[in-house]
Amino acid sequence: MAGTVLLAYYFECTDTFQVHIQGFFCQDGDLMKPYPGTEDESFIPPLILYCVLASTPTAIIFIGEISMYFIKSTRESLIVKEKTILTGECCYLNPLIRRIIRFIGVFAFGLFATDIFVNAGQVVTGNLAPYFLTVCKPNYTGSDCRANHQFVNNGNICTGSQDAIEKARRSFPSKHAALSIYSALYATMYITSTIKTKSSRLAKPVLCLGTLCAAFLTGLNRVSEYRNHCSDVIAGFILGSAVALFLGICVVHNFKGTHGAPSKSKPDEQRGVPLMAFPRVESPLETLSAQGRLAARKIHWDANRRKRKQI
Repeated sequence: MAGTVLLAYYFECTDTFQVHIQGFFCQDGDLMKPYPGTEDESFIPPLILYCVLASTPTAIIFIGEISMYFIKSTRESLIVKEKTILTGECCYLNPLIRRIIRFIGVFAFGLFATDIFVNAGQVVTGNLAPYFLTVCKPNYTGSDCRANHQFVNNGNICTGSQDAIEKARRSFPSKHAALSIYSALYATMYITSTIKTKSSRLAKPVLCLGTLCAAFLTGLNRVSEYRNHCSDVIAGFILGSAVALFLGICVVHNFKGTHGAPSKSKPDEQRGVPLMAFPRVESPLETLSAQGRLAARKIHWDANRRKRKQI
């Protein structure tokens, strides 16, 4: 977890990884969209988006675990599945606390991992945003842009703001789309796998569809504001969904307990052993007891015969 956070910090806040300089056509219409302004001027600012992405699944998991724990039947099954673990021979972890830490910890790890994958894709590809030529402001009268279909692979031809140009080169995949769908899908998988009460037949689909629609609208907002291409948003959705599905299915196993129900001991441990006919050896005590029974029966038969003869 610490390594993931550290790597995400280097991607976001330092210049350790340089963005690939991709070439372009000076008359490319797909790169001449109007400049939408800084990210803070967006309809969904990054600060608000990141706060919602981090707090919504955390609140859902926290409230869901506490609610399900106070239901008697669910509490008993959790105690059987999770058990109480001794840590450091000094303190115990309650099953409720253990599940909350596990699910929220995995969610936080996946959030940073998704951010790393997105930043790695942006650095490697250097895909240009729809407004790139607007902020690049190339010299159209120069020799590089004089021809209509001439490909320019020179990063020094741009005369605009370097900060805006640097951000315009980090378009693929869309970070907002990837983080949004990851958070929404993780929360959806938790809701559908954990909440099993009968009164939640309508509440579960409403919560799930609400979170997924919010993520979908976030991607549409990026396209409508000319901040990302449609392909960037689709790639972000695929990346975020893949990380959420992997963590939900393979890591936390559909949010089930780590321990199954205690297995019943088999009454016959040698059920799989083939039957074999072993020779039986009689002991001397068994031989004497058998002879005694035969003698007693003979005496009884002789007595009955004598009574019949006298009659």
